Amino acid sequence: MCGRFVLNVTPEEVADYLDLIGLENFPARFNIAPTQPILIVVEGAQPEPGSNLPNRQAMLVRWGFMPGWVKDPKEFPLLINARSETAIGKASFRAAMRHRRVLIPATGFYEWRRPAKEEGGKPQAFYIKPRKGGIIAFAGLMETWSSADGSEVDTGAILTTAANRSIARIHDRMPVVISPEDFSRWLDCKTQEPRDVLDLMKAADEDFFEMIPVSGKVNKVANTGPDLLEPVAEVLAPAPRDDVQLSLF
Repeated sequence: MCGRFVLNVTPEEVADYLDLIGLENFPARFNIAPTQPILIVVEGAQPEPGSNLPNRQAMLVRWGFMPGWVKDPKEFPLLINARSETAIGKASFRAAMRHRRVLIPATGFYEWRRPAKEEGGKPQAFYIKPRKGGIIAFAGLMETWSSADGSEVDTGAILTTAANRSIARIHDRMPVVISPEDFSRWLDCKTQEPRDVLDLMKAADEDFFEMIPVSGKVNKVANTGPDLLEPVAEVLAPAPRDDVQLSLF
């Protein structure tokens, strides 16, 4: 799954990476949590013929997906992630998979390795980021929920997939990362049906991410400083490609 993530680059870097029309200023965020606003990117209106201007647009949504048919949000679970394997057919995500696919910029995410009961001990938090640095774009879905009084809330979720072997040493799921060359196809909900983008919903390559053990300060939403990214132990190396043993170090 993906329960916390980081976006600590400038608006200009995000706009350049995702080819956006423009982007308002925002602060670096080191502990983005469910129910908080998250930045998403959507495909905008078709540009005029011959125009080279980008048509992607950024907007803020609440991290916690709410299908349009929900009547009482208090009685509906908070959907921060959507399983890519079942999102096409699941009632909660079916319409968004067809009509409202988005990109969610990030610079990394947190995951926790939870020891087996017989091992004892506390969960270890890891900051997982691209080995080469820079920005990544999670595959996401959005939905606008309307209440009985007519008010609306834009909501979103991150698509996840089975973890590759490296990440599986920590957790069995990981966010789906869309490569820049596939941005247009993922966002194109007019000509690309869900079955046409199934090939994009896969785990990143084994050596794409590095996994950095960090302190338990990330467990508290109130902690939001850059110190959350400081290593507390040796960085977890990628799993050897011929390795069949799962070990932490």
